[in-house]
Amino acid sequence: MHAHDVNPILNVSSISDSFDWFERLGWKRGFQWGEPLSFGSVLSGDVQVFLCQNAQGGRGAGNATQTFGAHGDETSDKGVWMSLWVDDVDSIHKHCVSNNIEVTFIPTDMPWGVRELHVRHPDGHVFRISCSTTSP
Repeated sequence: MHAHDVNPILNVSSISDSFDWFERLGWKRGFQWGEPLSFGSVLSGDVQVFLCQNAQGGRGAGNATQTFGAHGDETSDKGVWMSLWVDDVDSIHKHCVSNNIEVTFIPTDMPWGVRELHVRHPDGHVFRISCSTTSP
């Protein structure tokens, strides 16, 4: 098999609220489908994530306020974890804080050669936002 692209599908409790959350994160709305609206997508550059209201996968935020670290729990959330690669984790962190995006792991240099930040969607989906700290 040779895959050409991949589009994760997130189960969300409210597609409208999810559109708003992604827009605060800096993404744009993609397509919208259904009457009433129940399926759609959000876009960041060439990356697209599908949103499906009340179907296709699981969701649920756990009780932990941190996903990594001494008091973190990377198993409590029941949503999808996705890894996103960016050029500057620290500018994304500042943007998230100023737009009330829940940060569950502050920017940290990890031993595997990346600087990583975690943010959580209200339905428990966790985004690991990373950039390389090693030179090619």
